[in-house]
Amino acid sequence: MHAEAERHLAQADPVLASIIQKVGPCTVRPRRNCPPYQSLVQAVAHQQLNGTAAQRILDRFIALFPGKKFPTPEAIVAASEEQLRSAGLSRAKAAAIRDIAHKATTGHVPTRRDAARLSDADLVERLTEIRGVGPWTVEMFLIFTLGRRDVLPVGDYGVRCGFAKAYGWKELPTPKELLAEGERWRPYRSIAAWYMWRVLDMK
Repeated sequence: MHAEAERHLAQADPVLASIIQKVGPCTVRPRRNCPPYQSLVQAVAHQQLNGTAAQRILDRFIALFPGKKFPTPEAIVAASEEQLRSAGLSRAKAAAIRDIAHKATTGHVPTRRDAARLSDADLVERLTEIRGVGPWTVEMFLIFTLGRRDVLPVGDYGVRCGFAKAYGWKELPTPKELLAEGERWRPYRSIAAWYMWRVLDMK
C-alpha cells in the first residue's frame, strides 16, 4: 500500500532508507469504518493514559449504552456528566466527549465524506475548536482514521525521540527543527513519522 512512499523516502533520505530496510513495509491502514466523531472520542479517552488503561475505560464507556457497538452522538449528549464519569473518565474528558458529540449533531464534526473534501489545515482549524481536542489529536485522526499521508506531528514526543535516535542528535529536535528537517519527506511525512515511532522499538 505504501511502496511508492517508501521508495520516495529511501531516495530522499539515506538514514530513513536504512530504517525502512530494517523495519520493513509500513503497516498503517486507515480505519475506514470509523466515523470521525467516534475517532475523536476514542482519542480523547486515550489522552495521557497507556493503551490498556484507556481501553478499559472505553469499554466501560461503551457499556453505558447497551445494544450499540459505539454510542451515537445523540445518546452521549443525552447522558449526564455523572454517567460518563462512572466509566472512569475525568471531568475534563467527560466534558470534551460531550462537546465532540454535541458538535457532531450540529455538523461541526464532519462526516467521513465531508472530511474527505477538507484539507488537513482546514480540519485542524475546525476540529481544534472542540473542547479538549488539540492539534496532536487531530493529527492522529488525519493519519490513522483518514489515512492522510503528509502529516508530520512535530509535537509528538515519540516522533521527536525516534528522530533524535535515528539521526544521532544529543537533544530532541524542537517542533520547528523537526518541521524543517521533515521537508525532505514530503509528500509522505505521515509514513516517515510512522518509521520514527518504529525506531524506538529497534535495538
